[in-house]
Amino acid sequence: MKKILGCWLLVIMLLLAVASSLTAASYPPPVVGGTLPDIKLPIPKDSADKNYLGLGFFGFGSFKIPEIKAKLVIIEIFSMYCPYCQREAPNVNQLYAKIEQNPALKGKIKIIGIGAGNTSFEVGTFKKKYNVSFPLFADENYVIHKIVGEVRTPYFIGVKINSDGSHQVIHSKLGNLEGVDQFLEMIVKLSGL
Repeated sequence: MKKILGCWLLVIMLLLAVASSLTAASYPPPVVGGTLPDIKLPIPKDSADKNYLGLGFFGFGSFKIPEIKAKLVIIEIFSMYCPYCQREAPNVNQLYAKIEQNPALKGKIKIIGIGAGNTSFEVGTFKKKYNVSFPLFADENYVIHKIVGEVRTPYFIGVKINSDGSHQVIHSKLGNLEGVDQFLEMIVKLSGL
């Protein structure tokens, strides 16, 4: 009797393991030349963030990254607890400032951050501590993080938004910016701006 019960327990455990592996879809990181996975973000409550993203007329709900009013969107996947992200925050802020101060790039390139596993409170704390001026979004349950391949942080994705509404990933890489000026020059060249 114990032997039969043990066999059934083993069969049930194997079935549960197979079922959980089937339901946990595994996505690869965004591929250069491909399209960005379908990511939905909440429309920011802050009017400055809404206006920056070109979503000023939306009051609530969600939006997709290709709906941002820009020719290029730089996405940083970060975590408040990642020491590399903390170290990189001043560089990303400098990148944002260089874009905003350059009349040829301002309005054409937008930056957003997505806090993998971070609550709104944690994202707000990161934003305040590192004086981040661009919009940051919480991904408390790792939903977006899973869609982008459960990448390590910081991870940068460059998405070119075409005039017809389509888009293309032009940059997808783990690690730091490797020099703000060099990164900006590279991303502008890749986007064709």
